[in-house]
Amino acid sequence: MKVGLKWIVSFSVIAIVAIGGLFWNPAADIPDTREFLSEDKIVGADVAWILAAAGLVLLMTPGLSFFYGGMVGRKNVISTMLQSFIALGVISMVWVVVGFSLSFGESIGITIAGKHYGIIGNPLSYPFFSGVGNLPHKLMAPTIPFILFALFQMKFAVITPAIITGSFAERVRFISYLLFIVLFSIFIYTPLCHMVWHPEGLLNKYFGVKDFAGGTVVHMSAGFAALAGALVVGNRKNPHHEPSNIPYVLLGTGMLWFGWFGFNAGSALSASASAATAFGTTTIASASAMMTWIFFDRINGRSVSALGACIGAVVGLVAITPGCGFVSIQESLFIGFITAIVSNLMVNWKVLKKVDDTLDVFACHGVGGIMGMILTAIFAHGEKASLLHGGIDVFLHHMAALVLVSIFTFLGSLILYKLTDSMITLRVSEESENKGLDLSQHEECLQ
Repeated sequence: MKVGLKWIVSFSVIAIVAIGGLFWNPAADIPDTREFLSEDKIVGADVAWILAAAGLVLLMTPGLSFFYGGMVGRKNVISTMLQSFIALGVISMVWVVVGFSLSFGESIGITIAGKHYGIIGNPLSYPFFSGVGNLPHKLMAPTIPFILFALFQMKFAVITPAIITGSFAERVRFISYLLFIVLFSIFIYTPLCHMVWHPEGLLNKYFGVKDFAGGTVVHMSAGFAALAGALVVGNRKNPHHEPSNIPYVLLGTGMLWFGWFGFNAGSALSASASAATAFGTTTIASASAMMTWIFFDRINGRSVSALGACIGAVVGLVAITPGCGFVSIQESLFIGFITAIVSNLMVNWKVLKKVDDTLDVFACHGVGGIMGMILTAIFAHGEKASLLHGGIDVFLHHMAALVLVSIFTFLGSLILYKLTDSMITLRVSEESENKGLDLSQHEECLQ
């Protein structure tokens, strides 16, 4: 097999990163005592819970690979699953080298009315995890080691580009995909993460955006990137196929639901009442959405299906993510219900059907994230915290932020797809597409 220059360059980058870390200045690992607390501030229960939660969130990425892999045609199962799974390797390395710094490093941004608002982190804050040690951070991780916070957040960075893959499944070159997710993580995910979750972030500090566990940062960004990807890559030559393995979809949904408890309840960053609230609202919203989806399908003349139940459950999980720690169990029932209806309508909308978003990523994750952001701004508890609790300004700020995030993630991703395509052609040849990506890209196939 002929080895192209792009593969040699890719291997060289990995080698430089792996070897370069050995020569990083050890002095850079000394933490700034102005930012960190002493070790005796660590709370053992919080450490134990976030260690477990980080493991649960990691499990979501292989869960997503089963969820997506079971939906595609038989000739593309392995390639689709690998596109999700490989993010564990690619994005983890990006996160250590520069991603964490860009997301949670010292704020670089703008000044409004004499106040500083961050847009992105300084890439030299924690390169190669320098300075990310075992002490708690005063603002971001006051009761757990900072390295645990960094590793927990890494799992969110990993699954976000993995979600996008469902939109262009069955027709994208593997090496092009790898380049795109690196660019997406650096130029879309990290600034959005910084603006929403860093204490000095623009959307956090100025707009007051509430995103408990990633409805905006993860699902909206992935959803709009998925829509852009489907438009750029174009429709499949033969878009009609039967899902290859429904039991895979059921297994993947179970793994996602299980892992989502770490995703949402872990975002409390403590073993606390807030974590318990998020745990409860997460499962109830998903249950409500799953049941709503299958009955809504039936009254619209469609069969009650395992696939529909799984999609509904995931839509509920997406919808509750931004507000899981801010709303009640009763409100989570409604959030799952209404989002399932809206998302179902979008999945079956004839206009959106013209865009070959293979696994309806935008209609499920993008729309689910949008609904979650809106409903959080309506129901979130607390003094002047939402529309129903005297916070009209908070609601309006959320709507403005929703527009800004939508534009930034869609147009930014569109540019990155075009840039990727100019360097390495995104789409496989028609012959490779007909053959299936499992064989044409990886020389593997289901037996």
